[in-house]
Amino acid sequence: MKILVTGNMGYVGPMVVRQLRQSYPTASIFGLDLGLFAHCLTITRGVFPECHVDAQVFGDVRSVSQLELEGIDTIVHLAAISNDPMGNCFEEATFDINYRASVELARKAKSAGVRTFVFASSCSVYGLADEGPRTEMSAVNPLTAYAKSKVLTEQELAPLADRNFKVTCLRFGTACGMSDRLRLDLVLNDFVASGVATKRIVILSDGTPWRPLISVRDMARAIDWAISRRPSSGGHFLVVNTGADSWNFQVKDLASEVARLLPGVEVSINTGAQPDKRSYRVDFSLFRTLASDYQPEADLATTIMELRDGLEAIGFQDKEFRNSTYMRLNVLKQLRSRGWLNDRLEWSHAVRGTPRHVHLPEAADLAHQSLQDIRM
Repeated sequence: MKILVTGNMGYVGPMVVRQLRQSYPTASIFGLDLGLFAHCLTITRGVFPECHVDAQVFGDVRSVSQLELEGIDTIVHLAAISNDPMGNCFEEATFDINYRASVELARKAKSAGVRTFVFASSCSVYGLADEGPRTEMSAVNPLTAYAKSKVLTEQELAPLADRNFKVTCLRFGTACGMSDRLRLDLVLNDFVASGVATKRIVILSDGTPWRPLISVRDMARAIDWAISRRPSSGGHFLVVNTGADSWNFQVKDLASEVARLLPGVEVSINTGAQPDKRSYRVDFSLFRTLASDYQPEADLATTIMELRDGLEAIGFQDKEFRNSTYMRLNVLKQLRSRGWLNDRLEWSHAVRGTPRHVHLPEAADLAHQSLQDIRM
């Protein structure tokens, strides 16, 4: 079995690769990533996360050829401009990467004989939904470029699916939890970081918006299920809300739980703020039915404490972390200001060498060959 994970060098990718290495120990696992956030490491022990792949290919998902995909059995597609602030700042690149390139990757994958395609979608497609928990049959209401890109991709993946090409779109809640490449531009992660560094959590909204959350560990387990699921469990094409009903929270309750678990932390709520337009609860009953053995295992308290412990382990004390590389938009802006990225979020010629396009299943052999060259 040969598995390609795109975007494996981000926040979620290391957890996914580790899960797949455990579940498929004999599989060949390849990573494909542009490397924008490769340096954003938050590990104090253990191995470099990419040591878990057979080979790491540094490349742009927008320029993958069909030839490179031949021999691959499964694609886990994580690569994306991954939140609303980045999508707002780089809107055209968001649609280019998240939508157009995702659909084109799936088309090439199907033509190349890939049989399973797992797409990391998002519950943010529901936007503002006050009527009650959203099911997969509910109308979508995407409010941002990021959310719109997910909806468009789902729509164009549907007609590609058939008995030879199984497609699963996992609508994840907001990710949270410790990772080898931690992000703090996520609501729970932000609150824990604020508690650790400043002993104060400031909620800029009125705290009432609803958010479904899911830990990165449980995201990885859900992807594992999507790879192995049979078409009899959901069909050749499946869109499924991925998470647990118990993980629907109001923002103010997340802050309160962090304060309860981290002694001395105060919470400040801007009660006069305009309501956040993004507020939705999600019904995860279909996922519970289809993936009964892969239900989320993490709980909120444990996730908070793991984040605290992880931050303390790396000596995190940055009170100004929102201006740091823990916020992915800051990384992109820094790379742009140095002239290393163009406005399409491609490496500039000042950084990039001659592109090396390889047939991905051969990448492990090339990596082995490179090691042999070094030893000689």
